[in-house]
Parts: sequence; structure tokens; C-alpha cells
Amino acid sequence: MGCHNVKQVLLINVYGEDKPGVTNAVAEVLSRFEVTVLDIGQAVIHDQLNMGILVAVPEEGSVSEIKSEVLAVLQTLDMQGRFLVVSDESYHDWVDQQGKARHIVTLLARSIDASHLNAVTKVTADQGLNIDKIVRLSGRVPLEGTEQMGQACVEFSVRGNPKSAEALRSSLLELAGQHNIDVAYQEDTIFRRSRQLVVFDMDSTLIDAEVIDELAIEAGVGEEVAAITEAAMRGEIDFTQSFTQRLALLEGLNAKVLQTVADRLRLNEGAEYLIHSLKQLGYTTAIVSGGFTFFGQRLQTILGVDYVYANELEIVNGIVTGKVTGDIIDGQRKADLLRQLAHQQGLSLDQVIAVGDGANDLPMISIAGLGIAFRAKPVVKASAKQAISNVGLDGILYLLGYSDKDINKLH
Repeated sequence: MGCHNVKQVLLINVYGEDKPGVTNAVAEVLSRFEVTVLDIGQAVIHDQLNMGILVAVPEEGSVSEIKSEVLAVLQTLDMQGRFLVVSDESYHDWVDQQGKARHIVTLLARSIDASHLNAVTKVTADQGLNIDKIVRLSGRVPLEGTEQMGQACVEFSVRGNPKSAEALRSSLLELAGQHNIDVAYQEDTIFRRSRQLVVFDMDSTLIDAEVIDELAIEAGVGEEVAAITEAAMRGEIDFTQSFTQRLALLEGLNAKVLQTVADRLRLNEGAEYLIHSLKQLGYTTAIVSGGFTFFGQRLQTILGVDYVYANELEIVNGIVTGKVTGDIIDGQRKADLLRQLAHQQGLSLDQVIAVGDGANDLPMISIAGLGIAFRAKPVVKASAKQAISNVGLDGILYLLGYSDKDINKLH
């Protein structure tokens, strides 16, 4: 509405112990004065209500009458009220804000301390970003203390553009490292809640090991292969070249060992919960791995993943030859497969999430709408849009804006 024939804009704050009927009682008073509601919001923290209503009072209306009648009704409810007459200039500034860019800052940790809030809000303030709204996404925490594997999450809705997107990103990365927390910063777009495909790396992402290293242990070349794997994951040597070298060292291994290795592999924290939740929410899931199909397909069965793309280990007469059949899935191939899956599903890349830990995951992480480095090597963490290092894989649900309350209803 325009503010013609409006005498004043009034902000009414109501606070006190929450109880049924407070909003209705205030609305009933305001309806008698024919005010227009310009904005309304409320929060309840530990049974204490704080509500704000911004109203336009008509020319013939009386602000002082509204104040006294609202206060009278609040008194009967044992609630407090505060009033602020908003200047025209201030109101128009507020209206002009609505075109500004919005971003979401997500703070994840095992438990959240005041120092974490201080660090995150200082960085956002220094960058000229204004926090509009703060919501706790994690469940309520018992006072006895947080168990080691607990997790907490607070989401900040911020408005405006940072003075320097690069400086903001590096500051958040730095404070995440200092405080052992994860901080995600993403644009609040329509795609945030309309993502439909999640593509995972397998080794060290969904499972807690590099399968090729485990096979090498069985072949008696563990240390040699592990050193090459580390260098490849850090991006120091070409993945395809390193993969071929490591694979050659497995020549002669009895294929029965694959099952032995598969039996000792463990899922990373939160993997099962995350994928079950994503399936319930209607997401399509895929494993796109530089590892081996034997293990990818086993995970597919356990987790109910929709698609698996991995390298096919060549086995002749029950013996590993040290080669793969078909093309090697390297970083570029991973990105190509992600594009192919998105196209198959009729999705834009903005609607895709990619999760990985190694340098060979960067091509797919960089083209996905939400690219996440999970417990990744420093080079990967520094290049990915988002990083999770201190909580489990299910922390990804918070980055999508889902609360524990939302997800618990699915399980």
C-alpha cells in the first residue's frame, strides 16, 4: 500500500511469558482502529514471547489511543508493551531495503559457544551485512553437557552485499579453523529449497577409508600406495597418473580380498541418516567415485543410493590384473557425470549438490549449485564453496535449511 492518508507508522513490541491468545488480543484492539499491518514477526525463546507489529495508522486514528488500549489488554494478560513512532524517512529506508541481496550464514559445531557467535557476527558486521533473522535449526540441548558426537546449528539470514566477497570467504574459513566450527555462506535463492540431486564421492566421503589403500595393505604394498593416494588427494600429482600407478601395484591380488576389505569398511558419521533423510525428502542420490564399482554397489544396497558410477576393477580367473575395464573416472569425468545426471533428471546445475573430499572432486564441486568439501584436504577446502569438517555428513541438511524438528518427523 502507499502511505497516503496515513498519519503515522507505529511499531508495537509485545513481550512476556508466552500464552495462547496474545496475538489475537492485540489484533482485536488494532482492528477497531482500522490500521494496516505493514510487518509482523515473533519469536519464542524458553516460553518468553517477543512479538513486533508494524502498523500504519489512518489519518483520523489516534496513536495515543491505540497505545493505551493495547497496554490495557496486555495488562490483563500480564504482558509488557513498547511503542515506537517510525519516521517517514526511516520507513522508506526500510522499504528500499527489500531489493537487497539476501544470504544465509550457517554456523555448525559440536556445541555453540558465545565466542563462536561473536566471531561470526563480527565478520558479517565488518563486511557491512545486516542480520535480519536468527533461527536455531538443531534440537534442544540438555544442560548436562553436550555429548562428543552432538551437533548444534544456528542459521543467520543476512541482507546486503559484502564489501569483499573474497575477504568474507577467507575470514569465515580462517575463523572456522581457529574455533573448530563450520561456517557456510550461501546466497538465499529459490534454488536453495528446490535442489533435487545429490552426488557423493565415495572414499573418505561416504566411507572412512580409501579403498585402494585398503586393498594395497592386503597386497603388502600399503605404505607405497597410501603415499601416492595422499599426494593425489592434495592435488600434488595428476589423479589418472597416480591411479594407474597404484592400480599396477595391486596386480596378482586374489579377488576374494575385496569382500574382506568391504566387510571392514565403515560409513562416515551421519552418512546413513543423511541419505535416508534425502530419500524421504524426494532427492535423487548418486555415487560418482574414482574408487571401484564392487564397493560402490555394496554401498548402493546398504544406503539405497539411486546411481553408482565407479571404476570397474579388471579380474581374470579370480585375480586382480592391476587394470580397470573402460575409462578411468577422474575429476573431469566426475563433473561430466554430474552434468549428465542433472540433464537426465531435467535439472539445472543450480539444483545439484556435490560432496567430496579430494582434489579430483573439485571439478564437480565447483559446478554444482551447492558444492561441499567434507573433511577435506586444505587445498580442497580452500577452493570449495562450502566446507564441513567438524560435524557429520548429516550437517548438510542444515545447509539446505532443514531443522532437526523437520527431519525427525521423517524418521
